[in-house]
Amino acid sequence: MADLAPSDRAAQAAAFLARAGWGAAERRHLAGDASDRSYERLHRGAETAVLMDAPPGKGDDPAAFVAIAAHLGGLGLSPPAVLAQDLANGFLLLEDLGDGLFTRLLDRSGADEADLYAAATDVLVHLQRAPAPAGLPDLSAADWARAAAMAPDWYARAATGTAPDAARFTSLLEEALLRHADGPRVLILRDYHAENLLWLPVRVGLARVGLLDFQLAQMGQPGYDLVSLLQDARRDVPEPVERAMIARFAAATGAEPQAFGAAYAVLGAQRALRILGIFARLCLVAGKPGYVALIPRVWGQLWRNLGHPALAPLAAECRALLPEPAPAVLERIRAQCGRRL
Repeated sequence: MADLAPSDRAAQAAAFLARAGWGAAERRHLAGDASDRSYERLHRGAETAVLMDAPPGKGDDPAAFVAIAAHLGGLGLSPPAVLAQDLANGFLLLEDLGDGLFTRLLDRSGADEADLYAAATDVLVHLQRAPAPAGLPDLSAADWARAAAMAPDWYARAATGTAPDAARFTSLLEEALLRHADGPRVLILRDYHAENLLWLPVRVGLARVGLLDFQLAQMGQPGYDLVSLLQDARRDVPEPVERAMIARFAAATGAEPQAFGAAYAVLGAQRALRILGIFARLCLVAGKPGYVALIPRVWGQLWRNLGHPALAPLAAECRALLPEPAPAVLERIRAQCGRRL
């Protein structure tokens, strides 16, 4: 589908809001992210709602958001309710869950970190105990390993000018995944972290955790979303909190601690490697240099995971292929921002 001119897209949004009864609402930009989606908060007197604008053909399907939201709501969790939809044109009108993002509460109000992360961990346990919706993507270990090859393909290439041969890298990661993190699948939300979670204190129990950005949900390993929560690319989670939540999750799910520790490290390494590549690509291709500043934190998380004995061969290969994100390396990546379109 050809891209619409901004004025045409704006006209589509206005028509959708008019049909939904929100045509006269005041509109304010709320958020954007690494995708092409954007959000606006709407004010209609004392009422508020959120407009999601997900242009068709850009990788995110609002129909998937609607389907996963219905599943989560059916489990007694708190996704935003869908108030109106225009799936063909990529618009959703959503319940406004407010401004209580975990990130904001933790960074500005001194909220109890352990309590918030415990609630988020308990949501994962509850979610994974329920049968997943049918028909979701279910990638093999080889698929997950290839996804992590974004690190040599994009990060190493941006840092050095050359993409190294990633064949052995991919093989070693696939082997680690097969051995330690390739068991029965559960529903994973994929971007389960503090900027996509809201605290809703007026609700009860697990419903106090509001859920956002779950449209790319798929089948995956039980530890994946826990890694996403505790090894956050955007904020440092204290190691005592991380350890406590790993133990809480393992106890609640009946996982053997040593085996789960290996799975957690392997999944953490896979995720960190993929994110390194994604952040470099977002700079080079999408012209978003802000993600480069997050690379050192992800690098640190990667090497904490690679310190697990199960990953010793992969650690040696990563040491050979991937340069450390020293200031000069990061500046080299920033200098290429938006050039590879």
